[in-house]
Amino acid sequence: MIIAARTHDYGKQPIEKLPSLLKSEGIGAAQLVLPKGFTEISSYDEVTPEIVERIRRSFEDEGIRIHILGCYMDLGNPDDEVRKNSVSTFKKCLAWNKILGASIVGTETAYPHLTPEEKKVWHPYMMDSISRLVEEAERLDTDMAIEPVYWHPLENLEVTAEVFDRMNSRHLKMIFDPANVLPEPEIDQDAYWKEWLSVLGDKIEAIHMKDFVEGPQKEYCPVCLGEGVIQYAEIIRWLKKNRPDIVIVREELDLKTAQKDLAWMREAWERY
Repeated sequence: MIIAARTHDYGKQPIEKLPSLLKSEGIGAAQLVLPKGFTEISSYDEVTPEIVERIRRSFEDEGIRIHILGCYMDLGNPDDEVRKNSVSTFKKCLAWNKILGASIVGTETAYPHLTPEEKKVWHPYMMDSISRLVEEAERLDTDMAIEPVYWHPLENLEVTAEVFDRMNSRHLKMIFDPANVLPEPEIDQDAYWKEWLSVLGDKIEAIHMKDFVEGPQKEYCPVCLGEGVIQYAEIIRWLKKNRPDIVIVREELDLKTAQKDLAWMREAWERY
């Protein structure tokens, strides 16, 4: 296991400062979202090859692996302009990925919480966008990853498996976030995770790890790892057996409890 952080959880940092900050926290890898992570960048339009090279060099100097270049785009949006911009921006990130030496460019497939009817409408647009991006990833010989979320058009195991079957590309991977695909905490989680991992475990390139409890209105309330509803034992057991080198990103990290969470991750990896 390699512990990673979503770097903008530490706030925007100067390019040359961020890797040393992560190293001091005991973090070995990073998920970068360029406009959110660095004080020098406020939009994707400001990213240049020179800036990307500065980022690559600063992380290399500190020995911090850039694993995910996050480019969370509204890939399934029925609005042609929104979708066109999303695909175009993601293609730029695929090219920058080559310079950075990152493992994957990762994205969810929508921004808003969608109704079941909306997910059906957005689905074909999502498929078209992913197809275009896979084509570009193959052309550049780099990898991309999609992240299922139950309120997005990439909503469940069946739809996600369909995407991988139809794209049929070694350049398409998956970011697996258990909290984002758990529609009801009360289900048999061990059986649920076993099904996901048996069908798509070989596609996983990174895990997002977070935890939550439900508020009075069933709203999402983040908590420290191990203090919420997500049952990680089956997932960790599978990873240790099949992917011991997996990168696990502590997402939604709270700086006040960061070290507590990182210690929980290490202890859980040994315990299960």
